[in-house]
Amino acid sequence: MMAVPFSHTLVERLAQARRVAVLTGAGISAESGIPTFRDPGGLWQKFRPEELANVSAFLRNPELVQGWYRHRRLVALEKAPNAGHDALVALEKLVLDFTLVTQNVDDLHNRAGSKNVLELHGNITHNYCINCERAATDEALVPLAEGTAMRCHDCGGLLRPDVVWFGEMLPEGAMEKAERAAQRADVFLSIGTSAVVYPAAGLPLTAKKWGAYVAEINVEASAIASYVDEVILGKAGAVLPKLVEAVERVRV
Repeated sequence: MMAVPFSHTLVERLAQARRVAVLTGAGISAESGIPTFRDPGGLWQKFRPEELANVSAFLRNPELVQGWYRHRRLVALEKAPNAGHDALVALEKLVLDFTLVTQNVDDLHNRAGSKNVLELHGNITHNYCINCERAATDEALVPLAEGTAMRCHDCGGLLRPDVVWFGEMLPEGAMEKAERAAQRADVFLSIGTSAVVYPAAGLPLTAKKWGAYVAEINVEASAIASYVDEVILGKAGAVLPKLVEAVERVRV
């Protein structure tokens, strides 16, 4: 019988937990084939993300920024949730109070079927007008003429992706909800994140401070690995299904 990479303690704690919080980062999306934010590929290689992902760049050249995000949006929509996403859906069904906090903007957790998702950095499949702030339909995401920027059908304002750019605040209330979820968690899972982007990177430590059992699942140890209770080295798509199966067996 193949040894599992996680401890019996983690399985028992999850089986007994009434409140579980999870933080996911780029690692879980990479397993679905989505390039990281800093490696979009193709013709966009010559641009640094910081040059495009900010308000100044958008207002200076909206067509360029819209084009980059249109590329990233299409890449995300072409990909499907993987076994790691699916396992988190299954885990949510086992827990009374479950919160999934993600730094990813690709919508894969929602598409997998997770219910209580906090998207700290927004959602690249959503767009809105910078003037009237109305959500943009898919039909609006087509320029009225070749070589022009996409504009709102209602007021003519520029359309932007509903993501957090450099220098912008996180969505109102999102971090506060994530902090409360971390504080009340019996178990906290940090998955596929390098734990260097704050304030999200502080959530596992908050959970630990408030008494949660904190486990990290990653292909390599993160910046906070030495502070958590357990580090599980491996891909989320391989580890999480086995972990949830083990929890289900204990709960029977």
